[in-house]
Amino acid sequence: MKKYIHIAFAALILIACFSCQPKKEYIRTEGLIFGTIYHMTYEHSSDLSDTIQSTLNAFDWSMSTYKEESTISKINRNASYETDVYFRQVFNKAKEITGKTNGAFDMTVAPLVNAWGFGFSKKDSVSEYLIDSIKQYVGMDMLHLDGTRIVKQKPEIMLDGSAIAKGFAVDVVADVIESFGVDNYMVEIGGEMRVKGLNPKQTNWRVGIDKPIDDPEVLNRQLQEIIGISDIALATSGNYRNFYIKGGKKYAHTISPFTGYPVNHRLLGVSVLAPNCMSADAYATAFMVLGYEKSMAIVEQSNDLEAYFILDGEDDEYEVKMSSGFSEFIIDKQ
Repeated sequence: MKKYIHIAFAALILIACFSCQPKKEYIRTEGLIFGTIYHMTYEHSSDLSDTIQSTLNAFDWSMSTYKEESTISKINRNASYETDVYFRQVFNKAKEITGKTNGAFDMTVAPLVNAWGFGFSKKDSVSEYLIDSIKQYVGMDMLHLDGTRIVKQKPEIMLDGSAIAKGFAVDVVADVIESFGVDNYMVEIGGEMRVKGLNPKQTNWRVGIDKPIDDPEVLNRQLQEIIGISDIALATSGNYRNFYIKGGKKYAHTISPFTGYPVNHRLLGVSVLAPNCMSADAYATAFMVLGYEKSMAIVEQSNDLEAYFILDGEDDEYEVKMSSGFSEFIIDKQ
């Protein structure tokens, strides 16, 4: 009889212990970083907002070209060549994707981006002579890491991390959240995101792909497609938000490292799915440089990438192209 009493008592203790465990719930948090807004949703028993914000702040001191004492800013003005762990991870991935896109992704476009008025310094008076003179300082092959120090072949070389750093920041935060045992989350910074598990409705995370409407202030956002994703990252690039018009001509923010000029082709926007957001972010930018045909060839040769392309069509209509595996993520809007 005592044996059964002991078993029953142990069972009661076990039940009591489970009841004492903090209840998990979906927590939503948002804030400002990198000049944009972030949104996070995750299932956990504790609010991780302070940890998320401090992680982003630390990352900002590595990769922000708007902070004079950040790692990348000091490297750009040759005040220091010492790197940090965040910078090295971004740089190594950038070199990898530069190779895989035959140079279309290039962090050294910074002086060109600045010259065209989309960077971190004042726009110059653009001329063919200026662009030709800047192009001699563009090329990832003129940089390499020597231990923790970066080595430049030419001191005029500058780096722009805006096309990859935001995606990596998503990954950094996602990894921190996962370290707290979180299995279900959505981490989004300025439209780039990584998701895992299920949303609060216990389905895959639903995400909208915007129509490429010229809308710098995001006042008329319209959805082109809705997709359901889990355990994957998504990044989108397009020339319909960041641009200016001068002399009746539209100048897009995507600058080709090949020509030194803003890209001008039918591809209006591309959304890329990849295992991590840093890769998705960089490939999305590279694809805007390459255009649809060359980009699709890269995607179809990769086991890790899927992409959704929106092209300029006839009579103000859009033409949509997608890689062979992307359609499985599309949710019927009917």
